[in-house]
Amino acid sequence: MTQQQIDVNQLNQAKANVTLTQELLTQAIEKSASDQTMAQEAIKQATAEIASAQTAVSQVQSALLTQQQQQDYE
Repeated sequence: MTQQQIDVNQLNQAKANVTLTQELLTQAIEKSASDQTMAQEAIKQATAEIASAQTAVSQVQSALLTQQQQQDYE
């Protein structure tokens, strides 16, 4: 039986995206009263980071499912 391989690099990338998202949302909260434009831009960037994180996690999950299916046929 083959052992499943997890792409740790992709998971680390997702983790970095989430960390950046937290920083951007903190910035948006801090700027919400004083600079609406900057707050909106931070939210826009946070949205893109969340999407990137979700893509990376989905790719890892898909690869694991593919590996599992291949193992089931062996």
